[in-house]
Amino acid sequence: MSTEATPKTANLVRSTAAPARLSLAKVLLFIAAGLVLLSVVSEIIAAVASGDEAAFNSITSSGQITAALAMAVPIGLAGLGGLWAERAGVVNIGLEGMMILGTFFGAWAGYQSNPWVGVLAGVLGGAVGGLVHAIATVTFGVDHIVSGVAINILALGTTTYLAKRWFGPLAEEGGSPKQSPQVDELPSFTVPGLSDWLKDIENEHKFFVSDVAGILGGLVTDISVLTLLAIGLVVGTFFVLWKSSFGLRLRSCGENPVAAESLGVNVYLYKYAAVTVSGGLAGLGGVFLALVSSHIYNEGQTGGRGYIGLAAMLFGNWRPGGLAMGAGLFGYSDALQLRGGGDTVHALLLLIAISLTLFALWKAYRKSMLAAAVSAAVAALVFLWYFLTDTVDNVLVGATPYVVTLLVMALAAQRLRMPKADGKPYRRGQGK
Repeated sequence: MSTEATPKTANLVRSTAAPARLSLAKVLLFIAAGLVLLSVVSEIIAAVASGDEAAFNSITSSGQITAALAMAVPIGLAGLGGLWAERAGVVNIGLEGMMILGTFFGAWAGYQSNPWVGVLAGVLGGAVGGLVHAIATVTFGVDHIVSGVAINILALGTTTYLAKRWFGPLAEEGGSPKQSPQVDELPSFTVPGLSDWLKDIENEHKFFVSDVAGILGGLVTDISVLTLLAIGLVVGTFFVLWKSSFGLRLRSCGENPVAAESLGVNVYLYKYAAVTVSGGLAGLGGVFLALVSSHIYNEGQTGGRGYIGLAAMLFGNWRPGGLAMGAGLFGYSDALQLRGGGDTVHALLLLIAISLTLFALWKAYRKSMLAAAVSAAVAALVFLWYFLTDTVDNVLVGATPYVVTLLVMALAAQRLRMPKADGKPYRRGQGK
């Protein structure tokens, strides 16, 4: 039977589609409300600080946004990899290991040749990890969680061993058993004229206007070419998976593979393709960490971003747009603690408290009194923490992105809807 998309295949996916999404007007309204909230908190920070300290710690400065974007890209690429795999029905918690492979082979090949060869090698390294996961889960029916954990362990062990063998002898070039020599930089760009104009508006420190200028300025200043590639991949994923017959068939494998097979879809082939692409995207996220963020491979530099990428995917309800928003949120919180330390994270407490208060009011309006009460209680505790302290202890600062991840996922859990066959066993021939 032909594998071309048919009305029956389309109906199969549509019948299991997620509930109606927010309209564009509501999304824009939420964005505007978020910008106003950020402006209010930024003014509060400026009131308790002064001069250069206030400018550096501003949560809407162009420097903060540029750093947040750099932190968001590897998280978003890992989450995008998870989206490809899970839309085809394969759970991929091996993203962390595939990112590790990307960091190692990207830095190794980049040092041996040039950074563009490193990008290709890192993507291929992650794709090989994805292929191994596909062989284990699709062909041999290994539990998806067990296979993912095994890949994480295997990737860490393999790169640790190879780093000692390949980078250890390169001490004169800056290598060691735990890091590679430095790799040449990839190109980055700044939009001429626009960046300076936005910087001038930001420096005027006008409420809301300067905050928006700072945010926009951070998006057009010192942007890596891999950042542009990542944005293109998010947009491309939407069109491939939601606007093409290939994507329709792939998603049908994640909703009901038995029915998809009965309509002529080669389910194994689509699962293999999706999981291999998943690994390649995670590998590219690892390449970004090694070649853009630090210019070296460093043991442990992924820092759990593969898992945070999965959280971003869940936050986005298995869709590219929501995933990008989740990655931006987690990257922003990560940049806060790296750039400003305890003082800036202390300001984040106020932002969280206000957000929780608004969420509690929304839940009360929707008659969800238990959720409203819990949110209000947590908001009160965070307000108390903020007003009784001047900073956040450095021990807690490093945990900021993980705490924000847990908090956001707890609030978003009620609206999640995963593909129906995600993680469920499937054997060829069940649809015949």
